[in-house]
Amino acid sequence: MSKYIGISPEKVLDGFAKKFLYGLRRNDDGELFFQRIDLLTEFESIEINQPGDSNENFVNFEEGIDFLDGIDENHEKVFANLTYPQLRWDSKSAYYYVDPDDGQLVVRFNRSFNYPDDISS
Repeated sequence: MSKYIGISPEKVLDGFAKKFLYGLRRNDDGELFFQRIDLLTEFESIEINQPGDSNENFVNFEEGIDFLDGIDENHEKVFANLTYPQLRWDSKSAYYYVDPDDGQLVVRFNRSFNYPDDISS
């Protein structure tokens, strides 16, 4: 029998804890980027702050706490080094994709989506 400090994988899988971290950001060209991290996967990681002046870092990162106020009223980043100005935790596995038939943004839960090979970017 295995022993765990903190929350065991079974409790995470039962929905007791948040298993997934989702990050949303856009670049200077306005392109959106979405990152999904499964905390039970050993080799996945996410960069919270990019290298730079430490005064521009987001320092109040807490596991399990959503952060949705990383942009101001002009849609500018509040913390210059923060990689994902919007962070969300969830116990559900969500997959976001653009439907190739109608261009709509779609979310699937607990099921991934693979684009057909004949789709061009």
